[in-house]
Amino acid sequence: MPDEITAGQAARILEQVAPDGAVAQARCELAAELLADIRHLDAQRREVKKKLATAVKASGTSLTEVFGVGPVIAATVIGDVVTVARFPTRDRFAAYNGTAPVEVSSGEKKIYRLSLRGNRRLNHAIHMAAITQISHAHSQGRAYYQRKLAEGKTCKEALRCLKRRISDAIYARLRADARTKGPGGQLGSHSVSRAAGLTPRAPALRASHSRAQGQPTIPGRTHAAHAAARASARKARRAT
Repeated sequence: MPDEITAGQAARILEQVAPDGAVAQARCELAAELLADIRHLDAQRREVKKKLATAVKASGTSLTEVFGVGPVIAATVIGDVVTVARFPTRDRFAAYNGTAPVEVSSGEKKIYRLSLRGNRRLNHAIHMAAITQISHAHSQGRAYYQRKLAEGKTCKEALRCLKRRISDAIYARLRADARTKGPGGQLGSHSVSRAAGLTPRAPALRASHSRAQGQPTIPGRTHAAHAAARASARKARRAT
């Protein structure tokens, strides 16, 4: 087979093979064992992707609204960024993920090259999102890429421009998500708790702070009345 094949295609090929000796039989058995391992790994990958998609959806992120950003890329971004507050501007974020070009100008001619710094895992995630956009003719990323080619840029230069554009879009989504998160870190937790009346107006006090020790709480008694009762109790103890 000159190209890559699936596990199903490999299984059909093995079924058609008729080994004519001990060596060929051993090869077929090894191929069958390898195929079983590949199928097991494929099943694990599907299960991991399913769990990952569930976790990303539960996080409430809007990253998946960016074309080409699926659960795997979104999880990579969330895991590596942790908090977008680390990056005050989109330029800082681009420098972190390696999509900000490095200027290597000579004289009056300005030249920019690919940055080899930054988080390479995050850079690869953005790269895959860019490739996905380019492969779909109806995407805005494909139109942007074609426009850069028409301006005289090379394929690599146009791809770098698109990656930076995706980086800015991801940064905008992260900032928007951060603004909608409450103090508990979950989307809408602050507004929900206030609407439900779960946020106390004042911190709760321990029992020892709210009433005199050994004195029962009397409904309707004011703070002054409690103070007078404590003073009377102290005088009584001194008298005895």
